[in-house]
Amino acid sequence: MKILVDTNILISALLFPRSKPAKALLYTAEHHDMVLCDRNLYELRDVLKRKAPDALPDAQVLLAELSYELIPAAYHTQKLIRDAKDQPILDAAIVADVDIILTGDKDFLSLDMEHPRCMTVAQFLKAEGVEPQKKLCSFFLQAHHFTDNPVRHFYRRRACCE
Repeated sequence: MKILVDTNILISALLFPRSKPAKALLYTAEHHDMVLCDRNLYELRDVLKRKAPDALPDAQVLLAELSYELIPAAYHTQKLIRDAKDQPILDAAIVADVDIILTGDKDFLSLDMEHPRCMTVAQFLKAEGVEPQKKLCSFFLQAHHFTDNPVRHFYRRRACCE
């Protein structure tokens, strides 16, 4: 299944490594085909520059370690979503035939679309049968800063999550 992870999920996972978004991000990377839009990466860097500049190196490590397909933003004339800045991301997801958009954005979540389906982290984890009480992987719990956190070695140590 192809899953586009929205910017808000990336930011939450990065800043709060014990969070459900972090769990959903790692689960998606491990069990599905993760997709990121170039517009999401631009937004991620822009938001972090303004609100959490110390996390920029962490974001670079995260993006370097995760396996994902990078898709270009697409621009079409038909408006399907209220927020104009989200339209190229939605268009890219449609063109790339993404199955799920994992997001906390109310504009995406209010869409009445079957494909791609927009889901919150809680909805996604429940649909996947991932227990919310299930202990997070030990490497996600160790350090507060991502660059000091063994999650940067995600693919070398992913077996500990199984």
